[in-house]
Amino acid sequence: MITFFQKGKELIYAVECDHTLNAQEIKQLEWLLEGHKLESQSLYGNFVGPRKEMVTPWSTNAVEITQNMSMRGVSRIEEFIITEGEPVYDKMLQRHY
Repeated sequence: MITFFQKGKELIYAVECDHTLNAQEIKQLEWLLEGHKLESQSLYGNFVGPRKEMVTPWSTNAVEITQNMSMRGVSRIEEFIITEGEPVYDKMLQRHY
């Protein structure tokens, strides 16, 4: 299951977990990501983020932090930038969604 969190007006975090997050886990992730949980299960707009085939080092570190916080089941956390127009990004590592 993927849950989205938003930080400010520019960042979206996608958290992949093997279960539905409970209230305590949501609170911990909101603290960690400095954002709030979005109620939507899907997002519309323009985003730049990592290619789905690649797990970033940032994600690996973020998942390890959740494990140190005694959270179980989080397998990936990735960061997406909200963009407008045609963004400039590294096509080898990132993708325009």
